[in-house]
Amino acid sequence: QVRLVESGGGLVQAGGSLRLSCAASGRIFSINAMGWYRQPPGKQRELVATITSDGSTNYADSVKGRFTISRDNAKNTMYLQMNSLKPEDTAVYRCNAKRDLTTYWGQGTQVTVSS
Repeated sequence: QVRLVESGGGLVQAGGSLRLSCAASGRIFSINAMGWYRQPPGKQRELVATITSDGSTNYADSVKGRFTISRDNAKNTMYLQMNSLKPEDTAVYRCNAKRDLTTYWGQGTQVTVSS
């Protein structure tokens, strides 16, 4: 079992920055990849960014150049640095981790960007 806990969400003005954290615990020794997803109000969940165990990253076009995903293996924590935030970035952000054939999810953290 893998437990994921997000933190760092909140209310920020457009153009501002936030850093989300995703702390992993449990059987984390064979996590293959981790990622951030978001669900805007009234919309479906969408991919934000992913990072593999060897550090390869992938971003949604909508966040390229503004968001940076990273992980600190010593702290078992993944981060999402979000800069130049826009109102359309408003969503519940959730992290996930893939281990073998199972995907684990955190509970989510709200990010609200005011115009």
